[in-house]
Amino acid sequence: MGEMLDGVWREYCLVAADQLIPMPENVSFEDAASLPVAYGTAHRMLVTHNTVKKGNRVLILGASGGVGTGCVILCKPARSGSHRLRLERGKMAKLKEIGADEAINYTEVDFSKWRSSATASRSGATYDGGVDVGDQLHRRRHLAAVAALAQRGGKLLVCGATAGYDPKEDLRYVWSFELQIIGSNSFYDENLKALMAMIGRARLKPVIDTVVPLEGAAEGLRLIQDRKVIGKVVVTP
Repeated sequence: MGEMLDGVWREYCLVAADQLIPMPENVSFEDAASLPVAYGTAHRMLVTHNTVKKGNRVLILGASGGVGTGCVILCKPARSGSHRLRLERGKMAKLKEIGADEAINYTEVDFSKWRSSATASRSGATYDGGVDVGDQLHRRRHLAAVAALAQRGGKLLVCGATAGYDPKEDLRYVWSFELQIIGSNSFYDENLKALMAMIGRARLKPVIDTVVPLEGAAEGLRLIQDRKVIGKVVVTP
């Protein structure tokens, strides 16, 4: 499979050998196509930088997108072996199906004011309460809100800036709760190879919402634009 090639929406494409990564025989082309950019980014942010430990409480913003579903699965292996999901089940149900303990609908709940048992006893003087890790998936308006939910010594993970590169922050939380803000680049060959191996060993199954033929690529983009999908849309030749 190739990573981030120009003009990939073609039936055939001429590429250099160093732009390709070998696929295990038991990995499908659809699963492999799901890895860049989203799953590679999630793997680098969580695994390469060793930011999430066993037992951590993790808050993931935008969990229904490509990077978000990748983060959910990498943080907590899914209960179901198949992730070809149906939209009518609803995004909240799908997120729980792939491993999330709790799902918050941001159109109904202001997550910055959300409190669960994980955050109720939060204190700057102790390491109790709050979330251990907050995934800040390039949402400009959410960095300060995530900081407000993190526990003392917590980590705020930042990847990308497609929704804006000048977020608001509240430094009072950063110093009083001794927070770490950790940036993560997109992905490299090592991340895709590691993910390939995980799929090959049945330790990971990418979330694919819809597979469309090449002539249906525009419809696939429309589904993404209208937020009608969870996980990935894959285009096949």
